[in-house]
Amino acid sequence: MKIPLDYVCVRSGLLCNRCQSLIDSGEVFEYEVEIIKVLLDLEETQFKELKDSIYHKAYKVDDLLILLVTSGPEMTQQKWIKIARILQDKLNMKVRVLEKTNSIKNSAVQLLSPARVLGVNTVWMPDGSVQYVIRVSRSERRLLPAEAQLLESALTKIHSTPVRIRVE
Repeated sequence: MKIPLDYVCVRSGLLCNRCQSLIDSGEVFEYEVEIIKVLLDLEETQFKELKDSIYHKAYKVDDLLILLVTSGPEMTQQKWIKIARILQDKLNMKVRVLEKTNSIKNSAVQLLSPARVLGVNTVWMPDGSVQYVIRVSRSERRLLPAEAQLLESALTKIHSTPVRIRVE
């Protein structure tokens, strides 16, 4: 698996100057080192297909962990679900694995699954900024994997732009 840190640093737990500067600058969070270590262990033991995948980032929102990855050619959604379950057991938090994309709608569809996304509206604010509103059916509110506020803040962190979830 391609990772932002050096393999030796992640394995040993002792970070070189480059890896430490990535953590100090905030490009990589400290909790990500443990996540990357677990993923590398899974690559060695159970999931050889991970070798062509790319790890981009992990976001923690309360007890929800979201991994942004780019899948290799042999990785399937089912395998990512198994990996997410293993991570849930090891880290004691909910884990969602998302394919990295620039599309807010694609990210929302992956994150809010099994609830369906009705649409994504772009709201232009008076100050010139943009906010996105993701619409979800009222009947599918119970299918959301977490509280709407948690999912909003997760999508806001991922895309660095305000995102709201509206149940209608």
